[in-house]
Amino acid sequence: MALYALGDTHLSLTVNKPMDVFGGAWTGYVDKLREGLSVLREEDTLVLCGDISWGMSLEQAEADFAFLDAFPGRKLILKGNHDYWWNSAAKMERFWAEHGFSTLHMLHNNAYEYGGFALCGTRGWFYEEDAGGHDEKVFRRELIRLEASLKAAGERRKLCFLHYPPRYQGYTCPEIIALMEQYGVEQCFYGHLHGGSHRLAVEGRNGSVEYHLVAADYLQFRPYRICD
Repeated sequence: MALYALGDTHLSLTVNKPMDVFGGAWTGYVDKLREGLSVLREEDTLVLCGDISWGMSLEQAEADFAFLDAFPGRKLILKGNHDYWWNSAAKMERFWAEHGFSTLHMLHNNAYEYGGFALCGTRGWFYEEDAGGHDEKVFRRELIRLEASLKAAGERRKLCFLHYPPRYQGYTCPEIIALMEQYGVEQCFYGHLHGGSHRLAVEGRNGSVEYHLVAADYLQFRPYRICD
């Protein structure tokens, strides 16, 4: 029994947008993911920290869901900035059920239990969003979602999963950090940073929270083992 995290799988098994075109670590990335995810067992849980599929709809992402569902264990999926297929909870759950994707679950306004821990999370916020013109309404909605997830955890020890990094070199999102510290989050796992941006990642303890970058290309496409 083990808990894992991995972000930014960027699958494109139906849509013609493979990440191989970027070269480097992304060359042959689907095969690398297949090998990396082979560690999963039925009793394991994998949290997928956004940017799951390039599909623009649930139908276009179906082959990518099937790829992930084929591996053993429970997968908890949160939204990334490129998950354009994301839909309402009812539609997503119905689509997964209709296609027999029984291992896929949303991490969105809720929390899950794993070995005494509560697994919480949301997409988060990033400076790129501010650069395009700060959308206060969207930002506040993300804070509400994160707090709803943290509240759903009750008094259990909390792990937080985000797509966007809440802090990295030269940037912080103080509102998200404040929520994590207020609710006693022990560790935060995030993705989004790729290539040369890896060097900007904050790793290890900062304040009361321990941070880990789990973007797939940063981890050589192997899920990060959090605990047994």
